[in-house]
Parts: sequence; C-alpha cells; structure tokens
Amino acid sequence: MQDKTFMAKPGQVEKKWWVIDGTDQVVGRLASDIAMILMGKHRPTYTPHVDCGDFVIVTNVEKVKFTGKKWVQKRYTWYTGYPGLRSESAAERMEKKPEMILREAVRRMLPKNKLGAAMLEKLKLYKGDAHPHQAQQPQLCTTSDVLQSAVQD
Repeated sequence: MQDKTFMAKPGQVEKKWWVIDGTDQVVGRLASDIAMILMGKHRPTYTPHVDCGDFVIVTNVEKVKFTGKKWVQKRYTWYTGYPGLRSESAAERMEKKPEMILREAVRRMLPKNKLGAAMLEKLKLYKGDAHPHQAQQPQLCTTSDVLQSAVQD
C-alpha cells in the first residue's frame, strides 16, 4: 500500500514570522530567498495551490546592494496611461523609495495570480532597524538558516 500525497489545506498551515536584516545583502539573492519563504517552498508540506508561506520582515532595506554597475545601468520602467514610458535608474529609485527595489524584485519572483498577491502582502519592508511587529514574536535569522532548517525537517 502506498502513502497518499499530503496536500495542505488553508486552515492547517501555521504561519511563522521571520526578521531578515538587509544590510549588505545582494538584491537578487535576497529576493530569491524571500520569495521561497513567502511561497512556503522552505517547508516539506509545500502545496502549490495553498498559501503555505510565512511572514517576512526585512529591516535596513536602504542598505541592500547591487553587483556590478546595476545602480547606474538598471532601469525601472512603467506606463502611466499617457503616451510614452516613464523610467528611472536604480540609484534614483533608491533615493525616493528604497523599499520598492526589493518589493519589485520579490513580486516578480512570485506567482502572477491572486495567490501571488496574497503572498506579497506578507512581506513587510522597513528602513532602519525598527519595525512594529514585536507582538508577533518574529525570529531573527539569515535566509540561509530558514532554508537549511527546512531541509533538515
């Protein structure tokens, strides 16, 4: 007799809170690890159609870094509804809204549907060390700690 495949149900998943320090982290690598945690792929009970992920709080988002010449060469473009495209470099965006650099990188790694939008709401980004989520008792960790602990489970 074979074991049945485990499929998580939305009410069964226990959500944890993680705090990650963004100081001197490379944006793409950090975003990839955050997306894995938000989707729940760090758990052995991952189910694609259920939001199995945890909450992630990232502090010091203004201290993330890019490799190479991306501060100058990387362009963020968007369409306003009027003719033409608007764009700005990564350095210009960092001056205005440093949270948006990491949020966009993570958003583009999540599923492109309602489930992905719900996962993105679990991402909390803050400039500086302070955050208002002490009541949730978040665990301080590096992203590799979370992913390694999932492998051991």
